[in-house]
Formats: sequence, structure tokens, C-alpha cells
Amino acid sequence: VQLQASGGGLVQPGGSLRLSCAASGFTLDDYNIGWFRQAPGKEREGVSCIDRRAGSTYYADSVKGRFTHSRDNTKGTVYLQMNSLKPEDTAVYYCAADYYICRMSGNGMDYWGKGTQVTVSS
Repeated sequence: VQLQASGGGLVQPGGSLRLSCAASGFTLDDYNIGWFRQAPGKEREGVSCIDRRAGSTYYADSVKGRFTHSRDNTKGTVYLQMNSLKPEDTAVYYCAADYYICRMSGNGMDYWGKGTQVTVSS
């Protein structure tokens, strides 16, 4: 059972990146998927969550209007489109899965993936 986030990199302020999250060993479609980030010296922060049927999405206030969380259940992949990136968005980004609900806290998630580094710098 594995989740893998990808798509991170170095981008200038104001730029965009799209992160992807794919699963192996279980069906991603059955799970609510959250994106989380952790910057050096800071606590983990819930960025967004999308429910298993993509009927509802939730965002942290810090990313509302800039980030879009979506999923393509035909491909078993979840995406985080990040626009208008700011230096304060710099962090390792993780995706995580929960069978029952969206957990913006990240506590109690069923599966966690390895993160992908996002660096926003000029």
C-alpha cells in the first residue's frame, strides 16, 4: 500500500505548479484525499481535502482562491493545482487518504505518501 506525491520543484513567486498523488495497493477512488504541507520548523498544515466523490472540497484560508484540488477517478489520481505561489508556500507537500471523512488536521489518516518539495523563490 503506497501513496506517492509528485510534481514539486522550484518556481518563482507568482508561478504555478501542479502536484499529483497516485496510489498503489488500494483504490484511491474509495478514499477522501487530503493535501498537507510542512515547512522547516513549522507544524504540519492541512492545505485541502477532497471527498471520495469529488462532491466537496475544503481549503485552508491561506490557499483559497489560489489552489485547486481535483481528482480523476478514471485515472486513480488526485491533483493540486497551485497558482500565484508565494514564498510562504515553500514546504514539503504530502497527500494522505482517509476512508471515512476529510480530515484537515491530518490526524488519523489511513495512509500517508512520501512528500514532494515545493520551493518558491526568486
